[in-house]
Amino acid sequence: MTHAAEFTEVTSEAELRELLGEVMPRAANKERTRLHDRDRDWIAASPFCLIATSDPEGRCDVSPKGDPAGFTHVIDDTTLAVPDRPGNRRADGFRNILANPHAGLIFLIPGRCETLRINGRARLVRDAPFFDEMIVKGHRPRLALVLEIEEIFFHCAKALIRSGLWKPETWGPADALPSHARLVKEVQTTTESLEELEAYYSEGNYTKKLYAG
Repeated sequence: MTHAAEFTEVTSEAELRELLGEVMPRAANKERTRLHDRDRDWIAASPFCLIATSDPEGRCDVSPKGDPAGFTHVIDDTTLAVPDRPGNRRADGFRNILANPHAGLIFLIPGRCETLRINGRARLVRDAPFFDEMIVKGHRPRLALVLEIEEIFFHCAKALIRSGLWKPETWGPADALPSHARLVKEVQTTTESLEELEAYYSEGNYTKKLYAG
């Protein structure tokens, strides 16, 4: 077992720079503060994003959001809105935003190894005229995260290339790990039987609850 005393820790930016080298000018200067037409195109093509938040003490959370491509609504060149859909109601990220409005988003497009990163100040909105444009399968969101953009840039493809994320030949078999129901039963204290959990987490049952939670 490895102990923390055996770690060689980096404790300063100077040491970090010594290890990594200086930032290339193209990377250092790529941040923008307003949406470019190509940013809008990327958001329109993206069916999935990750939203990072933290509480006032710096404890972090990352929440996935997904819908048909273009689900994120662009309000104007400096503002966008991400609809909320029914989930487990923990609302970890939303509770963070109520206490600390800083948030970071990463937008992915299947098959593309680059990503679009957007950072800014978030707030929660329970209704607005643009909610009518975020209706999916007849369901209007009850809540949306509205982000005022402070920083936006495209991130390079190296991480996704290294991971082989979009290459099916790198994917392990679906049954390489136990089913989600069995994982829940093994790592949590639950009153439901394994059979009840298998029924609850089945694709058919989940599909019925995607928009009506």
